Amino acid sequence: MKYKSDFLVIGSGIAGLSFALKVADHGTVTVITKKDIMEGNTRYAQGGIAMVCNQNDSPDLHIQDTLRAGDGLCTEAVVSTVVREGPARIRELTDMGVHFSLRPDNKTFDLGREGGHSKNRIVHAKDMTGREVEETLAERSRENKNITVFENHIAIDLITYSRSLKRGQITANHEDFCCGAYVFDVQTKEVDTFAAKITVLATGGSCKVYLYTSNPDVAAGAGIAMGYRAGTQVANLEFVQFHPTCLYHPEAKNFLISEAVRGEGGVLVNGGGHAFMKDYDPQKDLACRDVVARSIDMELKKSGDQYVYLDISHRDSDLVKKRFPNIYEKCLSFGIDMTKEAIPVVPAAHYMCGGVVTDRKAETNIQGLYAIGEVACTGLHGANRLASNSLLEALVFAHRAARHSVENMKLISDSSIPELPEWDPGGATDSDEAIMVSHNWDEIRRFMWNYVGIVRSNKRLSRAKHRIDNIKREILEYYWNFKVTGDLIELRNLAEVADLIIECATIRKESRGLHYNLQYPYRDDKNWLKDTVLCLFPNP
Repeated sequence: MKYKSDFLVIGSGIAGLSFALKVADHGTVTVITKKDIMEGNTRYAQGGIAMVCNQNDSPDLHIQDTLRAGDGLCTEAVVSTVVREGPARIRELTDMGVHFSLRPDNKTFDLGREGGHSKNRIVHAKDMTGREVEETLAERSRENKNITVFENHIAIDLITYSRSLKRGQITANHEDFCCGAYVFDVQTKEVDTFAAKITVLATGGSCKVYLYTSNPDVAAGAGIAMGYRAGTQVANLEFVQFHPTCLYHPEAKNFLISEAVRGEGGVLVNGGGHAFMKDYDPQKDLACRDVVARSIDMELKKSGDQYVYLDISHRDSDLVKKRFPNIYEKCLSFGIDMTKEAIPVVPAAHYMCGGVVTDRKAETNIQGLYAIGEVACTGLHGANRLASNSLLEALVFAHRAARHSVENMKLISDSSIPELPEWDPGGATDSDEAIMVSHNWDEIRRFMWNYVGIVRSNKRLSRAKHRIDNIKREILEYYWNFKVTGDLIELRNLAEVADLIIECATIRKESRGLHYNLQYPYRDDKNWLKDTVLCLFPNP
């Protein structure tokens, strides 16, 4: 099948749906999503959205906290833009019907606090902020007659071509204008062609590349992989944020214990009952995530234990239940009463601070292609994301992308988009070796956890590179011999992102933010105060 629209949005999280709703008055919008519209990282975001709205706080303090967390690599102008434009985007959500938690006066936000923040500034909906925001955006999208959502569709590759006339710019030496994507329909098993004047990558994260992660299965790095194959720049993929506190339980798949628990007084203790964060950082349990994750990792290596504990049992039980109803009920379902006992926790891959490089309008180096949300590298996070800045970034850049792309679309006539060829399967046949997909998926995630995890070394990175090279060769041969499936598409993307993470981590010869290498344990501002940028088609 062939489909055409003015805007094609790949991804249905807070970034993708915010963008779709903002441009829907200016043209037709197609939203592609792997599963149902609600499935993605946004839905599972517990903590909230960082925003200055208190007279005891200031934008300058929020900017300083973000820059400090980013460990020297944030783009200060971008940080200032996101912080200062954030309050207007939050007001849009409340006007749309998002219900954030309020103080007893029912007039002012109940502001939480998380690691790295000097003030209480986290707007939240109890401990289910992402779900509240996503439900509202999804409902508004379904109601909009100009937005068509294709659920259970997996994007395979972007479609690009060269244009000889581009507002006076010189055509690059590779296809540099995006006009859509090839997309796999999970139900029909066919590949459809989606053409659009403007294409937006809003595919979310890639932390499913690790064995232990807080992310849902859909977070397999599709946007980064597709963007890189098409010729976008990608940057800073060595900076993978490991959330310090995922619930440790054999049946608790991917369940996150929000950093807000520590913001409300929760304390990390080891198996001996020692509150160890005071041994590692003056901010103790409210240190930035990279510090806390490495501290837990060191404690586990010293003790040989498999987990540490997060204890908030000393706080009033009614307060805990009211502030964290979802976490309380989930822990209780596994026999853990967090009002009376400590919660076993372990770090897990959580957020990708790098991604597809964009400018301040969210546009990539390929015209007509934008990237917003976790898939993008905007310059906000630097070497480490400050807690609850991610949903904020998604909202601000969705707005900026919408504003710019509407003007950009007006310059693109219907006749300037070529007639796109349908997907050509060649001589591919149905696969009878599904074991290859499942085996390589598992192997990638295991060696990424063991060799490219919280603490790295040259030897570990070299081993990982050797393994991923072999796997990519096997996948490439398999990919062209057999018809595509959803699992094969995901595996191909997962391998691509793993390779890019390994390459970025190998290039950076220092330790900074979320990247820690035993051979280069110190930050090196003289040589490495810069982004790690990769591109399949570098400028000649």
